[in-house]
Amino acid sequence: MGVREIVCYPDEILEKICEPVTSFHHELHQLIDDMFDTMYEAEGVGLAAPQIGIDLRVAVVDVGDETGKIELVNPIIEHGEGEQDGPEGCLSFPGIFGDVKRSQKVTIRAQDRNGRTFTIVAEDFLARALQHEIDHLNGILFTSKVSSYYEPGEFER
Repeated sequence: MGVREIVCYPDEILEKICEPVTSFHHELHQLIDDMFDTMYEAEGVGLAAPQIGIDLRVAVVDVGDETGKIELVNPIIEHGEGEQDGPEGCLSFPGIFGDVKRSQKVTIRAQDRNGRTFTIVAEDFLARALQHEIDHLNGILFTSKVSSYYEPGEFER
């Protein structure tokens, strides 16, 4: 399928708590591949399944560092510590950017496309991106956490 259409606010799926993945099959593998294709095409660093209209707890992240591509199925933030305040945008809110407070460091437990459980510890920008995408799976939009917005053109990714 490749690149899929990104759903924009106010589509109601963006504020829905997504259903857990219970079947790890070819369709899930294709969904994850398509999500990476869609994210890269849109020049994003993360994408959650509801952003392409899919009600499943699946997200992908690639912040361009040595960690590489991260696929998250049924992710849970097990621990967060510290605090960072920084700029965020969202592919479902084109052209809107604002400052958001997040944990500086997070420990996340998730599954991969084959159902294998793994844990990832992330800090700084990667921690921010992971938290942003997991929020999507819980129906939480970054705009509900913005402390101040940037003027149009003031901040670009």
